[in-house]
Amino acid sequence: MVDVSWKKPSPRRAVAKGWIRLRRETIEAIRTGRIAKGDVLTVARVSAILAVKKTPELIPGCHPIPITHVAVEFQMEEDKISTSCEVASESKTGVEMEALTGVAMALLTIWDMVKEVEKDENGQYPHTAIGSIIVEKKVKE
Repeated sequence: MVDVSWKKPSPRRAVAKGWIRLRRETIEAIRTGRIAKGDVLTVARVSAILAVKKTPELIPGCHPIPITHVAVEFQMEEDKISTSCEVASESKTGVEMEALTGVAMALLTIWDMVKEVEKDENGQYPHTAIGSIIVEKKVKE
């Protein structure tokens, strides 16, 4: 772990984003509430928030920091769902890993919830993909 004991706490904010590609029929099933496991985007949002809070437990070099804000947004398109996760803290270190972890967990949760309808006849996922998980913005005030 990097020594940040000499730093003064300051407002930190980061936004990460990514997407999951799904079959059009799956997107429609999410829109109309026909996924057997439940409300996909609500569960993915809660999962992302929990992941943000647990980031130091999942990534060994991350400092436990006080999280003051988490916002998870989704944008449904014809064949994919884009996700963004904004995280804020007043701390000695940045929150980009927390934002990235939130996005990744939201996308993995979506995949888990829709895998029943995404599988082909051989149990494979030829259309499903997660991509472009990036830090869109990082701010230190």
